Amino acid sequence: MFLKVNRDEIIEGLQKSANIIPAKTGAAFLRTIWLQCENGNLNVMSTDSNLEFRGAYPASIEGEGLAGVQGRAFYDLVKQLRSKQGELTIRTDDDSANVVVEQGARKYKFPVNDPEWFQKFSTFPENGTVFWSGDFLHEIIEKIAFCISDEDSMEAIACIYIAPREVAGDKKVEVCGLNGHQFAMFNFVNDDIYNMLPEDGVLIQKKYLSELKKWLTADEIELAISDKRLFFRTGDQRETFTLPLSYYQYPNYQNFLAKLNDPDVSKLEVNRLEMVDALSRVSLFNTDSNRCAYFTFDGSEVLVSAQGQETGTARESLDATFSGDMKRIAFPTRNLIDILNHFNSDTVTFTLTGTEAPCGVSGPDDKDYQVIVMPMMIQEETYYTEENA
Repeated sequence: MFLKVNRDEIIEGLQKSANIIPAKTGAAFLRTIWLQCENGNLNVMSTDSNLEFRGAYPASIEGEGLAGVQGRAFYDLVKQLRSKQGELTIRTDDDSANVVVEQGARKYKFPVNDPEWFQKFSTFPENGTVFWSGDFLHEIIEKIAFCISDEDSMEAIACIYIAPREVAGDKKVEVCGLNGHQFAMFNFVNDDIYNMLPEDGVLIQKKYLSELKKWLTADEIELAISDKRLFFRTGDQRETFTLPLSYYQYPNYQNFLAKLNDPDVSKLEVNRLEMVDALSRVSLFNTDSNRCAYFTFDGSEVLVSAQGQETGTARESLDATFSGDMKRIAFPTRNLIDILNHFNSDTVTFTLTGTEAPCGVSGPDDKDYQVIVMPMMIQEETYYTEENA
């Protein structure tokens, strides 16, 4: 293997490759970045046994070949070498025991890993692919991922769910996340993706989404699905990122969505940023044992309060519109702030189905987006009252 390359041509690919490999733990072959000279390109490849990254970057190839090196160390070195100090020469030595990196008078050697460790990477399916906006996919992940469980043992609810849905003749793609006490759903129209998805949808584990977000750019991407994997490729076909699909049974969420349409629901309409500000202040009075903001509805007045045995009490009046028979309800304060910060609408509407039943959050400028949060049980002895103000 012998090539010459501009450092800036490969540094981003090396970073993406290094991102998915274990830093210090795991088998040595999983900590490897594979360098391959082929067809006028330097191919950079890595895997953690689940995620796969492959990038092809232009280089002056004088000798083809494949070599694996300790990935993090190799990336960290190239990151510190500057292009203005000359192009890089990357080669294997005479007995192919080391990868040698040279820049002017600088010279570095990395032991070559056993070539038998190399396993063939997944091939991008060339049929039935779809082009999509990278920044739109990034936005969808942002809106959904915070509602997905962080526990892998939770199986399906540790995944983002993407499925085709036909409602009243409209074909939409439905993206959902659920963690047991919160649920987020985003719908969009894209006939190509709708037709690509299997009838039962696909599941992607949350732990893979953060690495997918790092790889995504605002540019157009190409998407493909096989029986076991989901494939992403840049529009210029230079980089491919793939991840495994999961095969759990996603919970039926239609039942609690239907509750939002019950005739006896209560509704609260409020300025989103004013509520975030109020919640931020009252959260200062939350404790580990009392993490809630309490809402009291009395005619046209809506009060939000919090209290803690050591912190004291807080109460604010919100300028809001309320209708219904509900008198009070409690939500985890920080969770509610997080939910509201994922909306763009100036005002949001809370659809309250019961003091311990699903509550829907929606906004007029977020018509394709909905979040459901479960209230907290109100303990009478700790609930804020006027008497202990």
